[in-house]
Amino acid sequence: MFNKPYEQRLSLWREFRKSLETCDDPIQRAIDFYSDAPTVTLNADPWDKATWPDPWELLKLNEYCDFTRVLGIGHSLQLTDRFSGSDFEIHIYTHNNKGYVFLLVVDKNHVIGWEKDMCIELDKLPLKDLRSQHIQAFPKHQ
Repeated sequence: MFNKPYEQRLSLWREFRKSLETCDDPIQRAIDFYSDAPTVTLNADPWDKATWPDPWELLKLNEYCDFTRVLGIGHSLQLTDRFSGSDFEIHIYTHNNKGYVFLLVVDKNHVIGWEKDMCIELDKLPLKDLRSQHIQAFPKHQ
């Protein structure tokens, strides 16, 4: 999907979001979807919500750092009927070995971004090894 022209990416992303409505594990499917995204070091300021690309800008830019990959997963889930009523938050932590860690927390239960290729339950997050730096509500889209 990510190697297609912008208009095709939009169409494929819409179809992907539709598939999340009925699949058995939509969170894992969203993580898997973004695992093929082209990566860069950093392309948005996690501390400044005004710099966060909206879902359509993100698709147009088509470059994903650890932070914007988490944003892409969150946008994809949030823009489904299935997750439209869910609470999403971005958490920024520091970890002695990993540096900054950008996490998406869904309904105060699921954590995306700690393990690159999987979702974990919030109670599995090693909070004793993390220092919270910032928590921000995820932007809502209609």
